[in-house]
Formats: sequence, C-alpha cells, structure tokens
Amino acid sequence: MAHEIVARDVDIEVGGSMPMTAYLARPSEGGSRPAVLVCSELWGVTEEVRDVVRRVAALGFVAIAPNLYHRSGPETAAGLEESDANREHAFELLGQLTREDVEADLRACTAYVRDHADATGGTGVLGFSLGGHIAYFAASRLDLAAAAIFYPGWLPVAGTALSRPEPLLEATDGIADRDVRMLLFFAELDHVIDADQRGRIDQALTKAGVRHETVVYPGAQHAFFFPGRGVYDEAAAEDSWTRVRTLFGSELGE
Repeated sequence: MAHEIVARDVDIEVGGSMPMTAYLARPSEGGSRPAVLVCSELWGVTEEVRDVVRRVAALGFVAIAPNLYHRSGPETAAGLEESDANREHAFELLGQLTREDVEADLRACTAYVRDHADATGGTGVLGFSLGGHIAYFAASRLDLAAAAIFYPGWLPVAGTALSRPEPLLEATDGIADRDVRMLLFFAELDHVIDADQRGRIDQALTKAGVRHETVVYPGAQHAFFFPGRGVYDEAAAEDSWTRVRTLFGSELGE
C-alpha cells in the first residue's frame, strides 16, 4: 500500500557551520517510522532526488536527503542542472567535502529525523552514483541496518575527496563490523564502473563477510534509474526498485 505523504525542506544545525538544508518526507498519518537517508548524485538535491525521497516515504519510511554541499553556500540547496559547465562546478564542490564533514552531516540528519519526525528503530541508506559512493561510506561509519546502492563510482580507486587517504573499498571491514546488509546495483555497460571494478567490490564484500547481493543489469548504462534520460532502462529501474522495497521492508520493517 502506498502511503499519503507530507514533504518539506528543513534546516539542520551541524557543528557550528551554516545550517544544512535537507529535503524530508514521511507518511502523513503520523506514528513512528524507520528512517532512510537518501544520498544524491553529483548534481545535489535535484527534483529527481526529491522524487526519490517522496517514493521512499510512500513506502512507509521517514526519508531525508541532505545537501552535502551546504558549506559552499545556500545557492547549492536546489541542486544543479545537468550540464557540462555545472559538471565542472559540481566536481569543485565535491572536492571540498571531507570524510569528517560528510559523517557529521549524515549523523545530523539521523538525529534530526529522530527528534523532529518520529523516526525510530533501524535506519537505512539509499544512494545513486556519487550518492552510492557516499552510501558505502555511510555504511562503514554509521549504525545502519541496510544499504541500497546504485552504480557507486570510485570505490576501489582514488576519485573523490572521500577516497583519500585510501579508496573507500578499504573501509569494507567497517561495514562488516556493523552488520549492514548491502544491495548493490550495476549496469553492464557502465562507462564509470567496469567489470573489473565490480569484481573487486564484490570480492572485498565477500572477504569481509558482509551480507550482500550484487545485481548487474545486461545492456544497462550508468544512471539507468531515472526516467527522462536517454540512458533510462525501465526494466532495470523497476526491478531494482522492487528489490529496494524488499530490502528495506525486511531489514527496517514499517
């Protein structure tokens, strides 16, 4: 059953920095609900990401997407339109992130939904592309029950500020220590994540003893999940969303 939802922008205090904007949605009928952190693509908290937040809330969860670029100024709150010029700017913003700041932002989101949105019980994380990279990081640092990760770039290689001093894949033991159940989605024809990287990610998770499943969609390309793009793959998007719903339903409950 899909829930009627309410959604709004919120401001969250994070350790003395300027308030972090975030987009929050939850079922309108009230009551305690598990929480899901939604981690954005390179473009930030765009309308596409907000739609995902609302979809997660319609499943019965408190969902929140933080603007992790907030320290670079309030103009980042609405995300960036996808363009070559904005891609360069987005990588500049990405380069300013640190592990400590991102962890603080995600923890602040979790605390906010518990204090202000009746979130209780287990917490999950959902991320796309760069957001998948951040979700993997979150699973290694936060007390999460489940993580659903779409085509996460740069895990076994240096590529973002979060990849330093070592690639995030080396944090996999932290995921095992927290017993986070992982579900990872990949595209066969991904120009960012090739078969070798997919294999290294799976091997690291297996070696660490992480409960996980990896799904590779034949013929799909990077960013296959979002409608309206040339690379959208309806079958892969629908199947992956069914699996996300099952994961969060089993690990977080409703």
